[in-house]
Amino acid sequence: MKYSLLTVAVVAAIVGGGVVYSGTQPNSWFQQQPVSKKVANITGRANVADVAYVSNDQATTAYNKVKNTVVTVQNLQKDHSQASGDFSALFGRSSQEEGETTTEQTASEGSGVIYKVQNGDIYMITNNHVVADSDALQIITASGDKVKATIVGTDAEKDIAVIKAKTNTIKTAATFGKVSDLQSGQQVLAIGSPLGSDYATSVTSGIISAPRRHLSLQENGSTATVIQTDAAINPGNSGGPLINLSGQIIGINSSKIASSDDGTNVEGMGFAIPSDVVQDFIHTTEK
Repeated sequence: MKYSLLTVAVVAAIVGGGVVYSGTQPNSWFQQQPVSKKVANITGRANVADVAYVSNDQATTAYNKVKNTVVTVQNLQKDHSQASGDFSALFGRSSQEEGETTTEQTASEGSGVIYKVQNGDIYMITNNHVVADSDALQIITASGDKVKATIVGTDAEKDIAVIKAKTNTIKTAATFGKVSDLQSGQQVLAIGSPLGSDYATSVTSGIISAPRRHLSLQENGSTATVIQTDAAINPGNSGGPLINLSGQIIGINSSKIASSDDGTNVEGMGFAIPSDVVQDFIHTTEK
């Protein structure tokens, strides 16, 4: 069955409550109240611990390892405005003669991830549909810098694109992880800009629902091999990384199923292009 894919890039965790019980025997050891000493806070101020809390959570560590390599990719397209109205074509006059002005505006936004830094250039992987039909590209780095970018190579069938930009402010890149040993139930994180740059470097968590899924693409009738995940992937997440808890890229978020052909709404069915497919494309592009 073919499904309708919505272009993209937050799974809720339900925390159960614990049950507390107490003994019934009088004077039993677990009913005895510990002796405590009450100390009045005369100044009326809260006491502050001397030792700061530092999270050792695996997901937080993985996210912090990758977040500065994730960018927002803006697809810029020309907007033509004629200073003399819409009748110039009737008289055989060109737009330049009539004082037409051309500006580039943001048509759409997606995500990307830096995989290489070389000689002042940063190379990023994203989706082909993020950069398609663009007249120009602009990235916004995790620190908020806006930099013009150019396309290095694209593959519409695999929905992959490599772009690059020149900047000296970024020194590190993300790394790819192996996908051959991925397992269903394995925890993963999706990072990107859902709904655009206002929500840049957002992170959602989930699991791998299926390490390898063969998905029929409605747009061109081809079949894509993808990783299925229930981590929330929304419009704008497209092109961002799906990472494991070691902070390695295992996929590039590309799409999700929002409803079936009969109109049944579904949740938690997102898809990412496996990292081995991405790396093969990179090697081909860089030859």
